[in-house]
Amino acid sequence: MSSAATRPAGPDDLWSVDEHLEDILSTVRPLEPIELQLLDAQGCVLVDDVTVPVSLPPFDNSSMDGYAVRVADVAGAGEEFPAVLEVVGDVAAGAADPVRVGPGQAARIMTGAPLPPGAEAVVPVEWTDGGLGEGPVTGMRARSLAPESAEGHVQVYRPAEARAHVRAKGSDVRAGERALEAGTVLGPQQIALLAAIGRGTVRVRPRPRVVVLSTGSELVQPGEELARGQIYDSNSFALTAAARDAGAIAYRVGAVADDAETLRSTIEDQLIRADLLVTTGGVSVGAYDVVKEALSYVGDEDEAGGGVEFRKLAMQPGKPQGFGSIGPDHTPVLALPGNPVSSYVSFELFVRPAVRALMGLTDVHRPRVRAVLKADAALRSPKGRRQFLRGAYAGDEVTPVGGAGSHLIAALAQSDALIVVPEEVESLEPGTEVEVVPLG
Repeated sequence: MSSAATRPAGPDDLWSVDEHLEDILSTVRPLEPIELQLLDAQGCVLVDDVTVPVSLPPFDNSSMDGYAVRVADVAGAGEEFPAVLEVVGDVAAGAADPVRVGPGQAARIMTGAPLPPGAEAVVPVEWTDGGLGEGPVTGMRARSLAPESAEGHVQVYRPAEARAHVRAKGSDVRAGERALEAGTVLGPQQIALLAAIGRGTVRVRPRPRVVVLSTGSELVQPGEELARGQIYDSNSFALTAAARDAGAIAYRVGAVADDAETLRSTIEDQLIRADLLVTTGGVSVGAYDVVKEALSYVGDEDEAGGGVEFRKLAMQPGKPQGFGSIGPDHTPVLALPGNPVSSYVSFELFVRPAVRALMGLTDVHRPRVRAVLKADAALRSPKGRRQFLRGAYAGDEVTPVGGAGSHLIAALAQSDALIVVPEEVESLEPGTEVEVVPLG
């Protein structure tokens, strides 16, 4: 069982939201680090600080297409009296042994190419005649079409200060500096930096594999025909998408009928690819709520740390909840209620932090803000329950969306925040400052 499962409580006693979450986070441990190729590490959390082995850029280079020159040679240059310089060759990006620029000389240089020895600045090609002798040009002709442009003479119509249009070695980051800090989530920008400093692999905590499984004989897959008494399975889609949004690799399992043996077999089959198992439905007190029955027979309950406990929480929506671990690897399980809003709110409060904890993040919670309640009438909340209402958050105001019903999916789709009503509050008047959890 989980660490707080020994908490003294009768079957009808309520757990608080904070107690349930604390139990989850005290039990779930970050996944073991692995070494991954850069692109495979996207979305993962960096385990170690990364130090820069080579400065960026590694050499002085040009930020423009133009001509590498000496400052003295273009001093006082103008359109009436241009500086005329001998072109001694091309310096292209990737050039290993560039030409030397001496007095009265220039080298045609491309963006990103190393500044050649002797050169002190770069004049953009637009400040020159491009070697054509016909006044200012707008660009260079391709070398393949006009190889002679890399030779002869060029007229420069404007002076240049020292280091003009030159990217200095180490101006981005210097060798020995810290490029990325441990705990960083690797996105495209961070992967770009790792590649730029020559890292082909990186040590990370992998993205957790989350298996989402919905239960209910009434559930039909979207795209199929509905029979009388049936509804489409939306929970597994919502929770799988939410798990991916949280940073996990999520697998959705089709809805399982209300049969404990079938559900148990399905869960056992899924454990091989799960770092976390999430079920939705079947955790209340009905005769067909089979998740409790099925989970009680998965794995060895007698092993230390095994088993799932089902609880009642002092919250609305989402009162019935289950948490524990099953199987030989003690895979964490979060059993959520089946009503769509209840399951989604439960995911945000409990599953998302668990996913972030598995990733190795220290801050696993969404930020919370304060906002002014914008409503036509006072909002009611049951005494002793922490209520989470759907809301639309804009600026410093939040507006309730839909009612308090746990089945109102359309209202959920229009919301982008949760309004938190504390346990001791039974009424919230318009204009009251409230706590808000933005979901974006």
